[in-house]
Amino acid sequence: MATAACPRGPDARHNPVYPAPPAEWAEGLPLGNGRLGAMVWGRGPLLFSLDRGDLWDLTPVAEFRRPDYGLAELLALDAAGRHGEAERLYEAPYSRPAPTKIPAGRLALACDGGELGLTTLDLARAEASVAFGPHRLSAVVLATRPAGVVHGTGPAPGVRLRAPRFSGPPPAGPIPDFDMGPLTRLGYPAARAAGGPGWAAFTQAVADSLVYAVAAAWRDDRDGWTLAWSIARVEDRGDTAAAAALDEALGTATEVVATGHDSLLAEHRAWWEAYWAKSAVALPDAGLERSWYLDQYKFGAAGRRGAPPISLQGVWTCDNDRLPPWKSDFHHDLNTQESYWPAYSANHLEEEAGFLDWLWETRDAARDWTRRFYGLPGLAVPGACDLLGRPLGGWRQYGHSATTGAWLAHHFYLHWRYSADRAFLAERAYPYLSEAADFLEAFTAALDGSGRRTFPISASPEIHDNTPAAWFTQPTNYDVALTRWLMAATAELADAVGDAAGAARRRAVLAQLPGLALDDDGGWALAPGYPLEESHRHFSHLMALHPLGLAADPAVVAASLDRLDRLGHAGWGAISYGWLACLRARAGRGQAAYEALDIFNRAFVLPNGLNSNGDQTGQGHSAYSGRTVTLDANFAAAAGLQEMLLQSHRGRIEVFPAVPAAWRDAAFTTFRAEGGYLVSARREGGETVLVEIGTETGGTCRVASPDGGPDLVKHLEPGATWRAVG
Repeated sequence: MATAACPRGPDARHNPVYPAPPAEWAEGLPLGNGRLGAMVWGRGPLLFSLDRGDLWDLTPVAEFRRPDYGLAELLALDAAGRHGEAERLYEAPYSRPAPTKIPAGRLALACDGGELGLTTLDLARAEASVAFGPHRLSAVVLATRPAGVVHGTGPAPGVRLRAPRFSGPPPAGPIPDFDMGPLTRLGYPAARAAGGPGWAAFTQAVADSLVYAVAAAWRDDRDGWTLAWSIARVEDRGDTAAAAALDEALGTATEVVATGHDSLLAEHRAWWEAYWAKSAVALPDAGLERSWYLDQYKFGAAGRRGAPPISLQGVWTCDNDRLPPWKSDFHHDLNTQESYWPAYSANHLEEEAGFLDWLWETRDAARDWTRRFYGLPGLAVPGACDLLGRPLGGWRQYGHSATTGAWLAHHFYLHWRYSADRAFLAERAYPYLSEAADFLEAFTAALDGSGRRTFPISASPEIHDNTPAAWFTQPTNYDVALTRWLMAATAELADAVGDAAGAARRRAVLAQLPGLALDDDGGWALAPGYPLEESHRHFSHLMALHPLGLAADPAVVAASLDRLDRLGHAGWGAISYGWLACLRARAGRGQAAYEALDIFNRAFVLPNGLNSNGDQTGQGHSAYSGRTVTLDANFAAAAGLQEMLLQSHRGRIEVFPAVPAAWRDAAFTTFRAEGGYLVSARREGGETVLVEIGTETGGTCRVASPDGGPDLVKHLEPGATWRAVG
């Protein structure tokens, strides 16, 4: 595969640079390896907010184990007008402090020898550096080991570890947006500190028989000093749990320090070098190019196989002695899905596979919930989940959406389509889609007078919030699009594995499903008789266009997007703009897609690349101006840019399908297309001068001709490369 189309990976132009360390956690430098994370910030001392992705209080929700818990009770309560009781039983548990993701603690370094100064995050090396006087320290979370490492010149710093404030008086200071309350609501006992020459640690007991430990070890080196830290968790070990957690965390930190700084960095940098070799871009807009590299960096730091999936804040749970917003949980009505959208065409399927592994491993929890709540076979998934895949509650219409499992199944489908991995198709994709289809077949079994399948409940996230009006009297386009897609996709996979009977069964269900409802403008409505009438953050009625890629009349697409524009952006949040770019790019509106990303990057992205949920410019791009940090919108924006550069969902590869006319020059290297093809392309002077296709598995490749002529078609053997243009 040629590499001349654009540079490989980020360079110094893309790095966040501060004249001094950021003064607040939200603007810190994020480091991570999927399991562990650290946010570097603070001006005296230098602070490292530590996190571990599987650090959860998993206290069970008693209301969700009641004998009467289920759809029948929920619908009966709403039908009887007993909405307060429905909220108490199905929504109020979410307002309790647990279950929840919890932060791990804080490492503080008091650096002698000068004032803290120039602070940089080197994206290529995933390494933060901070100057203090004539000295400098560097910090990484090791890519391949469960530890972080800090190395510095000059005098060794004072080292202090602090546990989160789980006990004692609540923290002082302003209450943030979407506040869940102070950590003291959890009621844990005070942490137990320990230490000795060259080390410090604490252990913290958590509810549900969990103990975790944070430990740091350090020593002087030939050229300065090195410190390592690690976090360990131990469950169900009784009186020995604290000692076991401490031994593991301190043992890891001590071993890492003894290994030697140079060899640790070589191992760490080799992983990131391989990561950055997967894909690259060169754009005429320097700000947008920088944002894409920042988002790819965060994806590599937060998403790994063998680690928990990316939650709302990933491995950077907020460090303010308060519960994380929305529990930093797994929200499946948009948020987890957006977080993995960029993985496919950016050629990071290995990191995306960690999400699929978790969905696969939590199937028993999903099946249990499906039987208890719906009383039906197959597999549905709660709209908000804890680490074990169990329901957390929240707004009842979206926490109990029947089509959440279908949207998650879409990721199994995409992994198959982009990898062309037949073993994955047979062993994971087809079984998961089949179970999700079994459930929706049973759920929609009742037919109306015209022989169409019906939906006992239907909603469109998050229209009408959690009011009774959020239950629609007609099936929503959100539910219909997901169900239609699932049946068609399951039939497609059945054909691919040779299950003719399974394919026929799904197509029979598809033939009985209602179509997508249109409004008076000829665009997609929320549901029959329910046009979108207000600016709203979720574009859930447009699922058919993106991400599902269902065939659609261009006039319907145009009318749908035009209505969004007319209604304005007051109701939009950060999560809206990246999705909007994806929708506009799918419709070929390159300039409009660019404008959505430009607004997002100017108004919603902090200096470290993390997004805030509200408009930070005060220029009216959203009615919300809050500063709560999540990751999902960043990743949706990266996916929006990739949709502008490459699309392959229509059965052929299209390069630069939605770039602004002003983008005379642009390039990308080894983006991934459906069919397992790797695509590099370059545009010069407004013309596509290079399209090069590589294949891992072989097949007949179809490429849209850049000059509008007939498609370019060629059969490729596994491992072959084809220069279709240039």
